[in-house]
Amino acid sequence: MRTGQNPAKSIEHVAKPERVTVAVVSYIPFLKGYYSNSLDVLKLCLSSIFENTRIPYDLLVFDNGSCQEVTDLLRTAHQHGEIQYLVLSEKNIGKAGAWNFIFGSAPGELIAYSDADIYHYPGWLGALVEVYETFLHVGMVTGIPMWSPEEFSTSTIEWAEGDPEAKLEYGGTLPWEDYWRHAQSLGHSEQKARAHFEICKEYVIEYRGLRCYAGAGHFQFLAAKDTLKSILPIPSQRPMGQVRLLDKSLNDRGLLRLSTEKWWVQHLGNDLMNVAFQMDHSGSEILHNPDFSTHPKPTRKYKHRLWNIKPVRRFLQWVHGATFEILYRS
Repeated sequence: MRTGQNPAKSIEHVAKPERVTVAVVSYIPFLKGYYSNSLDVLKLCLSSIFENTRIPYDLLVFDNGSCQEVTDLLRTAHQHGEIQYLVLSEKNIGKAGAWNFIFGSAPGELIAYSDADIYHYPGWLGALVEVYETFLHVGMVTGIPMWSPEEFSTSTIEWAEGDPEAKLEYGGTLPWEDYWRHAQSLGHSEQKARAHFEICKEYVIEYRGLRCYAGAGHFQFLAAKDTLKSILPIPSQRPMGQVRLLDKSLNDRGLLRLSTEKWWVQHLGNDLMNVAFQMDHSGSEILHNPDFSTHPKPTRKYKHRLWNIKPVRRFLQWVHGATFEILYRS
């Protein structure tokens, strides 16, 4: 039985989503060892979106089972209207699983995806949208100059070879500084990066006044929602597995995979101290540790498992932190 009438019936208009949904996936299970600086990295990622996005957007954050400090931060940003759509998963369903949710439910016509360790420079989103609207048959656009395996960009190269307006260049155009700037953020040694750089050859396409590299990355990209929905579901058996299926699926559909000639985003990794070239286009340093206020929240209800008993969990986290320091920082 209903008493009275729902007041919502008198509302004639509802908010419309923006054309672009900026989507971020976060996963920080604890703040020790590998993840000891990850909360600061996430803060920097989000603040760069808030401060440096010049065109309208909605922000969707999918958290993949992070610790309470992270979910507190995200809830606060949502309450302040900085995050429009917030999804808190009870458990980690993997990056591909998070993609399945985002690609299927994001309200925008375009999805600008970023991992949670990406810094966004001023004007980044407009630059990626410009590439999407200028080139034909675009599958995905990444905002850094980069080399990527040719096998996932055969459709891009074939299109450039066949379109009379496109000019295709091969090899010798990607500067070592750009290659190293990204490679070191992935934890590669300079010796290994130089050896790889010597044998990798890149394709550059000039089209209607824009220059882009053939290939894209799955750590950050812009794509049409309908395009991404067409490849669902992406199998999700491991936390970081199956992401190459995105690259392969778009290439198999004859769609272009592109990356910009200029730096519009920066991969940070898990340690801000090791990131070089943390400068925006005007030459000023990017902000570290932006201030986000957080409020106390109810304790997460964990399932009754041995490793979720607090003393056991604290001991395991201490062991993880100690071994991480020995293996990677000594």
